[in-house]
Amino acid sequence: MVFTGNEGSGYWYGPDGQLDYSAAVLKALRDYRSAETAIRRTTRDSMGMGETDILALRYLLRAQASGKQVAPKDLSHFLNITSASTTSLIDRLVASGHVRREAHPSDRRSVVVIPTVESDNEVRETLGAMHRRMMSVAESLNAEEARTVVEFLQRMTHALEAAEQHEGKKLASSTS
Repeated sequence: MVFTGNEGSGYWYGPDGQLDYSAAVLKALRDYRSAETAIRRTTRDSMGMGETDILALRYLLRAQASGKQVAPKDLSHFLNITSASTTSLIDRLVASGHVRREAHPSDRRSVVVIPTVESDNEVRETLGAMHRRMMSVAESLNAEEARTVVEFLQRMTHALEAAEQHEGKKLASSTS
């Protein structure tokens, strides 16, 4: 596999202008991330929603599919936003017809947030074809290839989480 210097910015390349295998993997990961970001932007635009709104709706749909009830505090925790921001978010999603509030089944002081059937249908319609294409690619892998990809992505996730923890500690110690 030969890579030329035309694949992106120069900091990925060795002195001869070619990518080594590890840099090529990171570049492919970066390209995937760029493509994913672009399709998410297109999806948000087509649904008339912001990034946080889409993340909240996907979380609510996953919770509903697994039979879980989601209270506003659960949404705040998942999105790492304040309760005031969560209230505004839920108000927007209710106004747009994507969710409804219902009384909490066991805590009469609380509510649960439930995605509407229409929002589930809209998400499936908007994202269905893309998910089918992605699933087709994943299904084309044999067991060993799939295992390698999963292990690589898990290790990359751990590397990023470790970097985030390191930066958090560094920031905390600099403010002390």
